[in-house]
Formats: sequence, structure tokens, C-alpha cells
Amino acid sequence: MLSALNSDFEIIRRNKVYEDVARQIERLILKKLRPGDKLPSERELAETLAVSRSSIRDAIRSLELMGMVEPRQGAGTIVREITPNLVANPLANALKRKEAVMAELLDFRRIIEPPLAARAAKHASGEEIGEMQDILERQKMKLRRGESTIPEDSEFHYAVAMASGNSVVLRVLDIVMDLLRDTRERSLQVEGRPQKSLAGHRRILAAIKRHDAEGAKTAMRQHIEDVEQIVLHEVHHRATV
Repeated sequence: MLSALNSDFEIIRRNKVYEDVARQIERLILKKLRPGDKLPSERELAETLAVSRSSIRDAIRSLELMGMVEPRQGAGTIVREITPNLVANPLANALKRKEAVMAELLDFRRIIEPPLAARAAKHASGEEIGEMQDILERQKMKLRRGESTIPEDSEFHYAVAMASGNSVVLRVLDIVMDLLRDTRERSLQVEGRPQKSLAGHRRILAAIKRHDAEGAKTAMRQHIEDVEQIVLHEVHHRATV
């Protein structure tokens, strides 16, 4: 299938690779594919466009958010029905869908992470608590220097999940954090957000150190709700400006 489509693609050489990939796949969908058609595999697209498979995955994810394609179990990525509204205003549609996806992901975090924090308060070892303290110390120092604290933000949540004693949940949380990666990067650039994140982490850790399961659960829930308010406000603002 792909050999017949080679002439429809160009080699990607720009910095934001996945955006260029998404544009080329979108052009292919609008010109040659029909609803129900299957996209070429990640491997085929990566070889044809001379980009990494992660760039292909990011591009396809952005097209999913726009409503142009959808993953189907056992069938690959399928082209969806393209409505006039979608073609007329793809950015607005993408942002609206992204807002809904972000809300669901954050809701999932609100369901899963507070109980993990409670378990961590019961099971965390002295070494694990020390690791959390080290992460927050790095977060504080980087904030003082005006540096990004995105790695420490993720590390702290992973450390709490690890201390809960459930490695399966850690893998699930890793997937969710990956899906929220772009949103976290933007939200942590909102004025006051990095400081608020650190304060939330400190409250969670204080409860864990006290072995206060209910307090850790409440602190984690409040932290995620604070994040949700900032993230969804930012995404909603972009969809309406």
C-alpha cells in the first residue's frame, strides 16, 4: 500500500517534526483516503518520512485529538468521517477534544493517586521518604534559579507511587504522565504554578512522613485539583481566543 503513496510525502527536516508529519498525513487523508481506511503502520510511515517512530506516534495522537483518525483494537489507526466543521476549523476542534481528553486523564489521576499516597504513608521506608525529600530539594533549588522543574514534578509522583508498593499501578501512572507531558510543560510555565506544585508536594510528603494515610490522600487530591484548575483553564482559554 505504502509504495503507491510515496509520492504524496516529503522528507521531514524541520525542528517540530511531529507537526510536519501530522500535516502530511492530514493531507493524505483529505486527498486520497476515505472513512474506514487504515493508515500505514508506524514503521512504514517512519521509514518513508525518515523520522522516528515516536514522531509518528505524536503526529497520530494529534490527529486523534482533531478527530481525524481513531485507534481500533486489532485493526490499527482508522480514518474517521471528516465533517465540514472539522475541516473549516481544525484547531478549535482539536483544542475542544484535547480539553475533554485532559479532563478525563486528570479525573483518572484524581481516582488513582490519592489512594496511592495513602498507601505510601503506610508503607514508605525511610529510604523512600529520603528520596522524596531529595526530589523536593532539587525542585526548590531549580525554582530559585528559574529553571524548569518538570522532571522533578514527574519524579515526585513516581516516587509516591513506588512507595505504595504496587508496581503495576506505577506502569499505568507512567502512561498517564506521558499523555499529559505536553500539558504539564505548558502548565508549569503559568505564573505561580511551579511554586504551587512544590507547596502541594510538600504537604503530601509531610503527611507521608507522619504516616498519616488520610492526610496524604487529602493532600494529593487537593494537589491534583489545583493542577486540574490551571490546566483546564489554560486549554479552555486557547480554545476560545
